[in-house]
This record gives sequence, structure tokens and C-alpha cells, in this order.
Amino acid sequence: MSRVDTAWLRMERPTNLMMITGVMMFETPLDIKTLRKVIETKFLSYPRFRQKVLDTPTGAFWQDDQDFDIDWHIRLTALPGKGGKKELERLTSQMASTPLDKTKPLWQFHLVEKFGGGSALITRIHHCYADGMALVQVILSMTEMGDDPKRKAALAKRWLKHEEHAPVAKRVGAIDRYMQLGGKMIEKGMDFYRDPTLAAMLASEGVDIAKEVGMALALPDDPETVLKGRLGVSKRVAWAEKLDLDEVKSVSRALCCTVNDLLLASATGALRSYMLERGEHLEGITLRATVPVNLRPLEHAKQLGNHFGLVFLELPVGEANPMRRLERVAACMKVLRKSRQAVATFGALAAVGMAPPPVQAFALEMFSRKASAVATNVPGPQMPLYLGGRKITDMMFWVPQTGSIGLGISILSYNGQVHFGLIADAKLMPDPDSVIRRFRPEFEKLLYLALMARWEGPFCSEAADALMDPCD
Repeated sequence: MSRVDTAWLRMERPTNLMMITGVMMFETPLDIKTLRKVIETKFLSYPRFRQKVLDTPTGAFWQDDQDFDIDWHIRLTALPGKGGKKELERLTSQMASTPLDKTKPLWQFHLVEKFGGGSALITRIHHCYADGMALVQVILSMTEMGDDPKRKAALAKRWLKHEEHAPVAKRVGAIDRYMQLGGKMIEKGMDFYRDPTLAAMLASEGVDIAKEVGMALALPDDPETVLKGRLGVSKRVAWAEKLDLDEVKSVSRALCCTVNDLLLASATGALRSYMLERGEHLEGITLRATVPVNLRPLEHAKQLGNHFGLVFLELPVGEANPMRRLERVAACMKVLRKSRQAVATFGALAAVGMAPPPVQAFALEMFSRKASAVATNVPGPQMPLYLGGRKITDMMFWVPQTGSIGLGISILSYNGQVHFGLIADAKLMPDPDSVIRRFRPEFEKLLYLALMARWEGPFCSEAADALMDPCD
């Protein structure tokens, strides 16, 4: 197992399981026999999913499961009562809180027989198998498009080209050196800032990467808020009413920002409103979210494993003006796109994967204190997909949180719609729906400002001030 995959394996805690959890909803019923055939012929065409993990003091290894039983990994379940959205959210929350069996390959599919007029499928895959970009390929391999099969390959390329950071080719050659540097800095921790000898040594080996890792280590801890505290073992998931992607794109063009900036600013506004309702005093407060950045070259798109780094994005929940929140998110993303922070954290993760347990625990806790959330935005296919001949109407996913982070923000575009979801520690946020329902109103504030900008210029301060929270 690679060093980075080993790091994700060993990050698992009872309070934060390292699973990627997803939900698909189908227009018509999907039966267990059809699902089994899809998994046997397509999902299991990746040999890795027939393997389990052997973790030893000298490293982790993939091992063929001699007792592999597909029926263990495909489960049939049902929702109580009429089986609506709330019941599916509750079941998904339960699945996201339940560890996978470490004596078997670390994945499961849970088919919900009746949901709406069709079915639903809950997927759980351990993060040590693959990152989000690799799992995009896995999902593509399991689906059909209903027309030209060649469009699947073209779609995969378009997904992978959605890369907002520096070209991958310029980063890959330096990753081994960054691993070494990351390891040295993690082992020394904050001594980097107190020991000029170590600083000089690292500077001689790579000024840029030493600076990036050093800056990450030097970030102050995120403030104690209702989103930061002691975690429990139960998760809560929820997803919002869909937004029209064309409308989102139109607003982003009008406000001169990216779609990602716009959606993350809307999420920041939703968190701000929720925190104010919970009694937080937010003046001057900024939270951080760790954001995954793809480091996978196009030619390696179909390989499993983890090939991504993390950047720290500022979420200005203390800013009352929605337009200024957007400007600050956009400015931070612009800086991050030009930085090498993603490669720095990739190297640090690799070092963590092979470090002794005390160093692993120290590094994980140190980095997780710097953020209150994990935020992901995946551009999905803009055409309907089919699994086993059944049309997928909606989909959502949640990535795991690490260390002491208790909140995950997920944004996924699919078939002309934007899906927004949350996964939260139940002790910190027992009611993620209270945040979810604020997402559209926050987007509509920015939509209103885009319409005002059309008539009054690029930025109408009075209009933005009028949209500030009543508490302000």
C-alpha cells in the first residue's frame, strides 16, 4: 500500500471513520439481482476491491481475500413508513456512523428497495482505496449513458480537466522530495519556527515547499465555536433542494467569480446564519475548511489510490455583507490556486503514513486543529446516467473528516443541477437540516446582487448591506 493510502487507513478513529459515503436515487426500482450483476462485472473489474488490508508495524499491504463473499458486500434494506427523504437521510447517517469490517474488503452497497417511485443505493468505500477523482472513474465504469458509449471516455477527460491549480506535470516530479521535507517538518513540529538551523536546512533543500509546509504548521488553531469541540461517534447527513446549474453559472459570470467561489460563499453564509441562531458572536471570526486538490495526471485517471493534496480555505463567517463574503472567498481561492500548498500537504500525508504512531497522532491532531470543516466540490456529468438500466435522478456524497474536524461540506453538480450536502458530528450539529435549508436563501442573496449589478454597476454596496443578517 502506498504511503498516502496508508496514512488514510491509519487516520481512522471511532469519532471519524475514513469512509467515503454516497447516495444514488433512481427513477424506477432497481432489484438486487441487477445490482449484483453490475457489481460483479464492472465494480469488481478493479481487482483491488477483492482485496482486504493487512496492517503491520512495518507498513500496510493489500491481500487477496480468500474468503471473498459478494453477498457480504451487497445488502438489501428498506425504509420505515412511506420511506421519504428524512428516512433516507436517517439511514445514510446510520451507515456513515458504522465502521466497515476490517477482516474483509472495506466497501459495501446498501440497496434501499423502495424510495419515491424507485430505489436508492447507499455506497460506503474506505478512503484508503481511492480518492474522489479515482472513484469518479469507478462510478463511470458502473454506469451507462443511454447513447454513444464513447462519450464516457470524453466525459472522464472533461471531469479531470476541471483543475484550478498549477499543471500537475510540474508538481509530480518533486513529490518525493516534498515527502521527505514534509516528514522532517512534521517530526519537528513547531520547532521549525524556533530552530533557525532546521529552517536553514529546509530552505537549502526547497525554499518554496518549506515555506508552504511551514505556513500550514504556523496557522493558528481555528476558534472554538459550536462547530468545533469534542466529537462523538454518530454522524448526521442531509442534502438541500437542488439549484439550477445554468442559473448558478449566470450569477457567477455577473459577479465575476467562479462557480466554486459562489457556492462556497453561499455555504459560508448558511453556516454564519446557523451559528448566529446558536448564539455565536461572530464579529471578526474566520473559520477554515480543508479543500482537496487533485494531483492526478490524466494518464493515471483509471488508477486507484490517493493522489491529492489539501489547501486551507478561509470561510469568513464573521463578515455580515454577502458580497464581501464572496469577494473574500474568491480572493483566498485565487491565492491558493497559485500556491504549492496542495503538494506540500500531499508530501506531509505520505510522511505521516510511514511515521511511528505517536508522530502520526501528533501530526493529525496538529493539522485538524487548523480547520473546522472539510469542503469538496465535484463537477459531475451534465447528462443523465443509468445504472443497470435505471436512470439516476439524484446523487450526493460525503468525504470523511479527519482528527478533530466534525463537519463536511459537499457540493456536486449532476445533469444540470447543483446538489449541496452536509455531514456533521451529531454532538456538534444534531440538526444539519438547519444549515441545509439556508443554502438556497444565501444563494438567492447573491442572485439578487447579480441582478442589481446588471442595472447599477459591478457592485451595489447599499443593496449588499440591505441583505445583511437581521442580527447585524
